[in-house]
Amino acid sequence: MSDPAVPTPERTGTAVLERFDNPNRERDYTIRIRMPEFTCLCPKTGQPDFAELLLEYVPEQFCVELKSLKLYIWSFRDRGAFHEAISNEILDDLRELLAPRFIRLTSKFNVRGGIYTTVVAEDRLPGWEPAPGIALP
Repeated sequence: MSDPAVPTPERTGTAVLERFDNPNRERDYTIRIRMPEFTCLCPKTGQPDFAELLLEYVPEQFCVELKSLKLYIWSFRDRGAFHEAISNEILDDLRELLAPRFIRLTSKFNVRGGIYTTVVAEDRLPGWEPAPGIALP
């Protein structure tokens, strides 16, 4: 297991993202983490924005430690940010920490003024391609 105090942890306020060694580096597998209680503030009105985040990634060397992810996500509660900016910031922090083969963050924001916003941001290691899908009868 890697040292939980990674060399360059990503910080938002006092929250520190932590990682651990991928226990199955030889295999492509997908980790999906659903975070249904994300909140931040609208930068224009200061009103709370609520979203469900879905993180999907294929780890390379590291996996994200879940308690640190929870505290990191909570650290956005008092920050004003546009949906697009905050979604890409979270993806960038996780990509920098984990350097995964593939990573995608889907942010589904609740209705505000009759408008739902969904932001999908993703990245992959250069040259990495997923294995072809298998169609089962």
